[in-house]
Amino acid sequence: MRFRKLAAAAVLTAMSTTAMAQSIRPDQAAFRDLYKELVETNTTLSAGSCTLAAERMAARLKAAGYSDKDVTLFAAPDHPKEGGLVAVLQGTSKTVKPMLLLAHIDVVEARREDWVRDPFTLIEEGGYFYARGAADDKAQAAIWTDAMIRFKKEGFRPQRTIKLALTCGEESVTAFNGAEYLARNKADLISAEFALNEGGGGRLDKNGKKVALSMQVGEKTVQNYLFETTNPGGHSSVPRPDNAIYSLTAAVSKVGAYEFPIMFTDTTRVFFKRAGDAVGGEMGTAMKALVANPNDAAANAIVSKDASYHSMLRTTCVATMMEAGHAMNALPQRARAVVNCRIFPGVSTDLIRDELAKVVGDPSVSITKIPPVRPVAVPPPLSPKIFGPAEKLAAKHFPGVPMIPTMSTGGTDAPYLSLAGIPTYGMPGVFGDADGNGAHGLNERIRVSALYEGRDYLFELAKIYANQK
Repeated sequence: MRFRKLAAAAVLTAMSTTAMAQSIRPDQAAFRDLYKELVETNTTLSAGSCTLAAERMAARLKAAGYSDKDVTLFAAPDHPKEGGLVAVLQGTSKTVKPMLLLAHIDVVEARREDWVRDPFTLIEEGGYFYARGAADDKAQAAIWTDAMIRFKKEGFRPQRTIKLALTCGEESVTAFNGAEYLARNKADLISAEFALNEGGGGRLDKNGKKVALSMQVGEKTVQNYLFETTNPGGHSSVPRPDNAIYSLTAAVSKVGAYEFPIMFTDTTRVFFKRAGDAVGGEMGTAMKALVANPNDAAANAIVSKDASYHSMLRTTCVATMMEAGHAMNALPQRARAVVNCRIFPGVSTDLIRDELAKVVGDPSVSITKIPPVRPVAVPPPLSPKIFGPAEKLAAKHFPGVPMIPTMSTGGTDAPYLSLAGIPTYGMPGVFGDADGNGAHGLNERIRVSALYEGRDYLFELAKIYANQK
């Protein structure tokens, strides 16, 4: 009997999924096919190929009517599998500057034995799409590629030239980075007044209710520092006062106890004011008090109880790795630690290195930057020209849901575009669950309805930006 019930439940689930797939619009079905192909093309650094994914998207763009000169595939000779593409839809105006749609197509590693489902097979189940990259960032990449195809098929003639860049390397710190490569080597190809990127989105509560939308306007600079102490060492039976491990642990303990000062950008001032109004109570009052007076210690103590707010207010540095010693019966000759810093926008990595050295106060501890050294994250302006249309359109697509500009405490490829003078914004529109949807973790997923709704919103928003004067 139990077997029959389980079998019946499985049949109902399959029928429900089939019915859902059949109920989508023809344009959504075409998008789903593109999204499936992109997601199921493995683009991990270890075993995948961004180049292959880019070639497949290029084939779709050309099938839609883009010529060979409109689509540029690129790959560095020493990184043949980490390529990408740039596609261009020419605008009608000779004076209005282009806009750039950016998305990365590489994904974090995923082992089949760890996942409930095959991470490189798109599975629709229980109202979700499951797969590695289903959310981060192939949802955005598929939406932008699909938009370019729809523009061409509709005969859309924008005032602005619209450019699409699909790049590799965002998820791998030490890998070749396509956005950096374009900014340094092919700046003319991607030149634009602004870029629309990942980093924004929307938040759902546990019941799937839309709580808030966010546009990312700025992010922190990511930089790792190596803390290292050395010592002549010796036999462990004859301890000496200068011990490499003790010196290192004392240094990282001081870093752990140190609080960087509160800082604000135009974006975070607006965020804490609006979020303070929405949150209310003691926390909301404290958030607004900090905007008025960053030196308000009592307000700081309240707001900093929330780890995400705490990080948004300042530079943070945290020890993430340690190694020391060479034998159980020997005094350590070397001890090392990695300290990962998320640096407030506009602050240089050298300045933070110097500040860490002052905090440690021990010249025997060397502090050096670990490559790669990313560009300083320069916050883009909180421009009404960018934020205004997105907020107005959100009221149409997601009525009653507030939109707030945010500064990301994580990192995207936006700092690399600053090398080419392109301010970059993380777009709202695709709503995610409060737990992060398993991005970078196990069983990554995205709500089917959220993906389709976000696609409609971003397609219309891109058109609005493309016809701005």
